[in-house]
Amino acid sequence: MVTRRDLKKINDFEWEIPKTFRADMRVSVRIFVSEHLLNEAMRDKSLEQAVNAATLPGLVGHVTVMPDMHQGYGFPIGGVAATRYPKGVISPGAIGYDINCGVRLLGSQITFEEARPYLGDLATALDRNCPSGVGKGGQLRLSEKEINRLCVEGSRWALGKGYATQADVRRTEEQGQLKGADPSMVSERAKKRGRPQVGTLGAGNHFIEVDLVEEIFDPHAAQVMGLEKDNLALQIHCGSRGFGHQICSDYVRTFQGAVKRYGITLPDRELVCAPMDSPEGEAYLGAMRCAANYAFVNRQVLAHWAREAFDEVLGRRVRNANLHQIYDIAHNMGKIETHKVDGKEMKVCVHRKGATRAFGPGYQGLPEEYREIGQPVLVPGSMGTASWVLVGTEASMQRSFGSSCHGAGRTMSRSKAKKTIWGEDLRKGLESEGIHIRAGSMAGLAEEAPAAYKDVDSVVDTVTGAGIAKKVARLRPVAVIKG
Repeated sequence: MVTRRDLKKINDFEWEIPKTFRADMRVSVRIFVSEHLLNEAMRDKSLEQAVNAATLPGLVGHVTVMPDMHQGYGFPIGGVAATRYPKGVISPGAIGYDINCGVRLLGSQITFEEARPYLGDLATALDRNCPSGVGKGGQLRLSEKEINRLCVEGSRWALGKGYATQADVRRTEEQGQLKGADPSMVSERAKKRGRPQVGTLGAGNHFIEVDLVEEIFDPHAAQVMGLEKDNLALQIHCGSRGFGHQICSDYVRTFQGAVKRYGITLPDRELVCAPMDSPEGEAYLGAMRCAANYAFVNRQVLAHWAREAFDEVLGRRVRNANLHQIYDIAHNMGKIETHKVDGKEMKVCVHRKGATRAFGPGYQGLPEEYREIGQPVLVPGSMGTASWVLVGTEASMQRSFGSSCHGAGRTMSRSKAKKTIWGEDLRKGLESEGIHIRAGSMAGLAEEAPAAYKDVDSVVDTVTGAGIAKKVARLRPVAVIKG
């Protein structure tokens, strides 16, 4: 049990649980959090999970926790951990079941005022074009041969099929393709689940959202991205659907035996892991990269259907109904990266679970236009509240393995939200605020009520106050599509 007395305050936005807190910790835990958000974090087991994560073999630096932290499977959502490559371990629970769950942001030249009369029609068209819901299939039906190609090629597959532009691919993390994906390491069950779900939203906290660019904080960065005040933008939040979930399930089961074979002792069996250079570790890396590439394609195909909805509803009614890609980022991923640790460059596997890559200016892997300003960081809020566009900083490279927060972060479980919030009342309340809602079920809507989440503005103020990200723009929702 972690108490306030166990935490060392470094500054107003950073705290530490020292390595001496527990004998089995290999590194300390660094927490980016304000005083207020820390009080909320103490209500669940997220800090205890971070301490457990600090026992993983091969860790370097610190286990880092973001202000949107909440309890997850074994590893806290909002957590970042780096293990030495290739001798350190990889842990599926420290990456998450929805591999490469992430956010895509599209910008436009469409002003809110010219689109306002048609927002209801636009929400309906987006809901119709972009299938959502638990287990819901989409417009595409892929053969096993085709899904194997998709897993290897990622966004390049979508480009070849006409669902993407070159600019889309260029403005996607890793250009939408993780190298080393190996479809032979993916089970038939996972492929069967994934084949009908490309281009689908799913349910839970996934959404498509039409936003108004409400405020600009960094005019230069916003101009580079193509974000303009009072114009519309579009967010897509989803991941690898049943495909990634099945891959995680398969390897969590496999790794239960691996920890025994490699003599790894863990305080929580949900943290099961394997050395990256072991047969089990290499197999998971190959399969995880397949799921990551699948998710990049999934968001790309959804963006294609969303563009068709915009053209259908606004094409003849506004001057320019086109949507341009700003960026697409992952926030559940294991990535092999090079970082400075104790003053030395080191190749590591950065586990980010509910945390966004936030590389600072100068990184060669960014699109050329973003190398000056840093990588866009997309932070969606809870339904009905603001979302944020940030950029990464040099400080994030030094202090958090180039990582930042990924959202608002839950304060209430889904089951509790359904018991305490009436979905129909929530829908009426949001629509009275001018937000057009399209949802598959009222119970699903209640699960994602703003009251179930932290204040995203406070989360963003924390990471920007800590210096690991900078504010660019604040977005406000005007239409929300949920499964």
